[in-house]
Amino acid sequence: MPSRTATAHATRPTPSPVVEIERTVSGIGSKVAKARAERGWSLAQLAERAGLSTAAVHKIEKSGMTPTIASLMKVAAALGKSVGYFVEEVEATRPVTVIRVDERSRLYTSKQGLELQNISGRYGPFWVAGAEAHVEPLADSGPEPMSHPGEELVLLLDGRMTFTIDGEHYELEAGDSIHFRTVKPHSWANPDDQPARVIWLAVRGS
Repeated sequence: MPSRTATAHATRPTPSPVVEIERTVSGIGSKVAKARAERGWSLAQLAERAGLSTAAVHKIEKSGMTPTIASLMKVAAALGKSVGYFVEEVEATRPVTVIRVDERSRLYTSKQGLELQNISGRYGPFWVAGAEAHVEPLADSGPEPMSHPGEELVLLLDGRMTFTIDGEHYELEAGDSIHFRTVKPHSWANPDDQPARVIWLAVRGS
């Protein structure tokens, strides 16, 4: 005779497709907010890049408005993600991604003098994003320090780089690395008249 526990488990109803769809839709807002925080953008900055109003982005994040396909495509493009990232379930097992050296895609960056070539799988199934970065001579991250959830690990392959993290100044030469929590105000610069090349890894905030 089956136990009460076994019987209860066997008769537990399976969520209907409508319930699953509603749950997926209700999770879009939090995913948008998280992706925006990972980039350190304000609501207004995301809205400007997506071609939407700040109020519309706010409503999407708070699940007060279900975005149209067109709006979601604009938000996804601005954040450098696929539409699927916002509407699919996180896979139970980690997939394997192989990126050939001649098949790397360029990643969006608002920083001048910085080129990012993707070396990692997409956010969603993975927690880490990586790029080979090419930093032009005398390029920097801008006048205002950045701050956002997560961590970054930077390995300098060629040239020189400087980092300022929470007011402390660090100089890196080829072979050096730096690892820091990105919630601390931080900035970077290439102080030389020669380009720098680095491997840049970012771990998103939980």
